[in-house]
Amino acid sequence: MLVATSIAIAAAGACAWLTLCFLFWQGSWQLLYHPTAALTRTPASVELAFDPVAFATSEAGQSQLKGWWIAGQAGGRFTAIYLHGASGNLGDTVDALKTLHDTGTNVLAFDYRGYGQSAFAHPGEAHWREDAESAIDYLIHTRHIPQASIVLFGEGLGANLALEVAAAHPELGGVVVDTLRSAPEDAIFRDPRARLVPAHLLVRDRWDLNAAAASLLIPSLWFSPTTEETSTREAEQAAYSRVTARRQQVWLPAASAPSESLRSLLRRWLDDLAPGSRLVTGGISGPRG
Repeated sequence: MLVATSIAIAAAGACAWLTLCFLFWQGSWQLLYHPTAALTRTPASVELAFDPVAFATSEAGQSQLKGWWIAGQAGGRFTAIYLHGASGNLGDTVDALKTLHDTGTNVLAFDYRGYGQSAFAHPGEAHWREDAESAIDYLIHTRHIPQASIVLFGEGLGANLALEVAAAHPELGGVVVDTLRSAPEDAIFRDPRARLVPAHLLVRDRWDLNAAAASLLIPSLWFSPTTEETSTREAEQAAYSRVTARRQQVWLPAASAPSESLRSLLRRWLDDLAPGSRLVTGGISGPRG
């Protein structure tokens, strides 16, 4: 009787622990990703003409990704794919999209699955990578834009994504990373519940900045805030030092509204992009203005 009771208690404990593991696996993404569904702004709020777009069609014929196409000035050389951060949705990026558009580029901005009007899915590094790949495919095969004319622009965790995708696509024109996140997956692993389960086995997100930077073969522009914690700045500098392609770094002294000097800097960087140029240059730092 005692043995049977012990076995029953052990089995109940094992079931409870396995249930906890399952719940952590199912819900841990919410510790890092904070999507919202309702779009509160569109480019029209800053007097930008845009076309709604839908792409990444599923086997059932449904478009998985929704976003905006903002045409640049006639004769513009580049098309930017804007990759937003982990919180909110595309409606929160309108001001940044205007700054990017003011450089003369076409802009494709979209919500990842689970954000805004895009199809539902739990956000994660793998899904974000798939969605960014779909955006590149859409530009190349639907809008017939040359690969060397495509530039990735990422902000926040979207900057980490932009760096990873750029490292996998040496045929693209360049990549701009704005305020990278240092070890963002730690938001999951530092949670007290992560100590009760094998979190590193259950969570696949790693966001390896160093590996992406070391593999980068296209020109990159890094916006780095000086207001970040020392550990974050050090991690970003460690990644930046691994880049062997042409690179430029601009230090942002403080968060502020986009300035004309920032737009001018982006224009100059885009103007300096030469097809086929992959030579190393030293890091350049400067103020946001």
